[in-house]
Amino acid sequence: MSDTLPTATRVADPGIRALYRLENRWQAWLDVEVALARAQAALGIIPTAAAEAIASAARLENLDRTRIDEGFARTGHTLVPLVWELGRVVGDPHGGWVHWGATTQNITQTGDLLVLRQAHAVFLRQIGEILSAMAALAERGATMPIAGRTHGQHAVPATFGFKVAAWIDELIRHADRFRQAAPRLFVAMLGGAAGTYASLGQNGPRVQQGIARLLGFGSMTVPSRAIGDHLAENVVLLGLLAATCGKIGREIYTMMKTEFAEVEEPVPPGTVGSSTMPQKRNPKLCQDTIAAAAEIRSQVPLALEAMTTEHEADRTTSLMMDTAESRACIATGDMLSRLGEIMRGLRLDPVRMRTNLDLGGGLIMAEAVMLGLGSAIGRQHAHDAVYDAAQDAFVRGQSFGDLLAADPRVTAHMTPDRIRALLDPVAYTGLCADMAREGAVRARITALELSK
Repeated sequence: MSDTLPTATRVADPGIRALYRLENRWQAWLDVEVALARAQAALGIIPTAAAEAIASAARLENLDRTRIDEGFARTGHTLVPLVWELGRVVGDPHGGWVHWGATTQNITQTGDLLVLRQAHAVFLRQIGEILSAMAALAERGATMPIAGRTHGQHAVPATFGFKVAAWIDELIRHADRFRQAAPRLFVAMLGGAAGTYASLGQNGPRVQQGIARLLGFGSMTVPSRAIGDHLAENVVLLGLLAATCGKIGREIYTMMKTEFAEVEEPVPPGTVGSSTMPQKRNPKLCQDTIAAAAEIRSQVPLALEAMTTEHEADRTTSLMMDTAESRACIATGDMLSRLGEIMRGLRLDPVRMRTNLDLGGGLIMAEAVMLGLGSAIGRQHAHDAVYDAAQDAFVRGQSFGDLLAADPRVTAHMTPDRIRALLDPVAYTGLCADMAREGAVRARITALELSK
């Protein structure tokens, strides 16, 4: 799905696919080779001239792609042909210092984290843009009454802005989780063949710390190639974000249904919903969001499975983790780009919201009536009286207000005007407007933080 999703709707590609192109990953690996050489030169392990020669050569455009491809075809190895070609381009007398004391996973895992850090920057920017759009939506809908629904049924009145405030609340926490995870996630690894520092001895930790400083990373405490919890954490965090975004997409999808028609995602002129039904205005962006969110969540079990590395390293689990990360990241970019389009262009229909709110003929106000009556006769007696009227109104199709006004248990304590007042849904939205406006403020603050 992630390979075809960009053509499904007119949404700009956020650029995550380009990050995960093999050429970009290769360049990230080359950048780690440069950091390795410079960190070693700083400690006198390799000549400074060698480190500078490696740094000058380590651009993919300087290397012979044909040689690299032939090397991969011959060796089937992830990194060796790239190292060979870098050494060849560096030439004598310095080429022999390329990749000194490192093993493949040291380079590829650290380099792939450079790519992931770029992806995280895109995700945080996208979340900030979504929060900005949600802030405007929350304010627009702060006092816009809508039926609050639980278990698929009318519950009590709410406002549309309250819904958005809940979305904002979750998204802010997701942004916090990404930022909090960064020190655990973005760490350099240079323990050598089995993570023991045998190839570099006492200098091993210092070389790893030097690489980390050059890349703006932390440094692994134990550079074991079997450690993968931090990599799995990233995929789990993407899965959590996807659960929220999928929920929002599904909510809007439902509210767009003909029977609801309370909101509509942006449908630009010329959009075709069906080849046979000209009237269709399908929720394409919502469908894309829901589908991408499902793809992301499907990678979480794979990432957790990839933590079960045998002994000191196992290429099997490395492949699994690479797959989970790249698929989840690409789909996350797609999902957030579509959710952003929805939030920026969502059309609200307050008239239809109010029409739907009134569908039950006042039944949605049963709690308010019960509490009003309960102050005089107690909550349980009031519940019984209102329950009888509510169930009769629903089953027999009678007016809820008329049934209340005909019940002596009610009229002994309430005037007709009081009953009518308690049946007004606009008067029973609690603190929805306050939470919506407060959510808008928090959304803008977080969006500003994420834009820096």
